[in-house]
Amino acid sequence: MSFSFGTNIRMTVFGGSHTAGIGCVLDGIPAGTAIDLDEVRRFMARRAPGGSATSTARSEADEFELLSGIQDGHATGGAIAAVIRNTNTRSQDYSGYLETPRPGHSDLAAILKYGEYHDIRGGGHFSGRLTAPLCFAGGLCLQLLQARGVKFAAHILSLGGVTDKPFDPLAPSDADAILTNALPVILPEAAAKMTEKILAAKADGDSLGGVIECAVTGLPAGVGEPMYDSVESVIAHAVFSVPAVKGLEFGAGFAAAGMRGSENNDSLFFDENGKLGAKTNNAGGILGGITTGMPVIFRAAVKPTPSVAVPQETVNMKTNTNTQITVGGRHDPSILPRAVPAITAAAAVAIADLMAAGRFL
Repeated sequence: MSFSFGTNIRMTVFGGSHTAGIGCVLDGIPAGTAIDLDEVRRFMARRAPGGSATSTARSEADEFELLSGIQDGHATGGAIAAVIRNTNTRSQDYSGYLETPRPGHSDLAAILKYGEYHDIRGGGHFSGRLTAPLCFAGGLCLQLLQARGVKFAAHILSLGGVTDKPFDPLAPSDADAILTNALPVILPEAAAKMTEKILAAKADGDSLGGVIECAVTGLPAGVGEPMYDSVESVIAHAVFSVPAVKGLEFGAGFAAAGMRGSENNDSLFFDENGKLGAKTNNAGGILGGITTGMPVIFRAAVKPTPSVAVPQETVNMKTNTNTQITVGGRHDPSILPRAVPAITAAAAVAIADLMAAGRFL
């Protein structure tokens, strides 16, 4: 099913941007797993809309109602199900888009696939709103993995020509700094400059994209399988489900295409304690689709929010004529700040599924 992901730990999301609610069902979390629901709420709050001037004006608390699967702070072994009510919708803002699809949105593809039955309100089930239940599932998987020494950190690496400090590929740190800034970045000055760029685009009725970098540490060697269940394949499958993600690279990524093999290869060594390591991490912690024990590093390219108040050319599907459109309503001038936890959540669900498959959980 297109709304389900995973094999051993399986996540299914449901709902749409303006339906009565959205939610998810998560299967496979081992019985007895300690779950701190307040920590899940704190993680989800990083994604929630309406928190600042750089976000959409739509205000949703993203408070979830737990239906099953957790009792007295522990997973029961049954399906964990939760629903999040949609409380601040303005569906009238989207009337007409079935006839005049918004450039850059899923509107055109959805109209061609579903016809008049597509739920256009807020983008329906194509909406980034569905990353809220993704973050619920991801928040649970983060706790499952952290109990086994696996930790995640993610930040905006670049936005609007402003670049943050990249992670050290051998020893990513700075996770605490990311949570203390106004935007999820390492350097306070990068947060200030990115905020300026976002607000300037907002003032112009436009939007900005950028790149998000994610690091996973503590993964044991041997997670993943060659070919179709490689670590890269499974993470990519999950991360590309986050709306607006248009590219993904691991380790040196596309830069490796400009290197010689002798430059790209990570030299191996044993340290004074006999521990195996690498002097560089161009592989991003993955060789042959399998983790090496080095940090897993990947970067996701996120396109600008397509809903902009700048006149754009489109078509009228009813009259088969060309026309112009100016998108109104409430939209993020950049989804990068709220996409950071969503991409973290997607990667956490993917890695939890991979570790369960390899019996590392």
